[in-house]
Amino acid sequence: MNQTILIILGIVIIVFLLTRRGREGIGGICSMALDRTVRKSANKEKALALLQKGGAVGNEDIREALGASRRSVTRYMTELEREGKVEQVGASGRGVMYRLK
Repeated sequence: MNQTILIILGIVIIVFLLTRRGREGIGGICSMALDRTVRKSANKEKALALLQKGGAVGNEDIREALGASRRSVTRYMTELEREGKVEQVGASGRGVMYRLK
């Protein structure tokens, strides 16, 4: 009787783990990457819109508008610079501002 219960419990646990893995597998990873890419593109577009309204804007202003971390905003702005959409005014630190090209 005890062996039967342990076997059934083991099967239930295995089935649970296998179905859980299926939901978080490759499809879940692709979905997360797609969500991140969409969110990143949206934030970059918001940053561009902010620059269109305000002229030169600092990193902190962009961070507050997007609700993103300092590092994320720096990364977004660096990408926008590489794409030729914005230019950095100032060398580094708190004095850095961005404006549209």
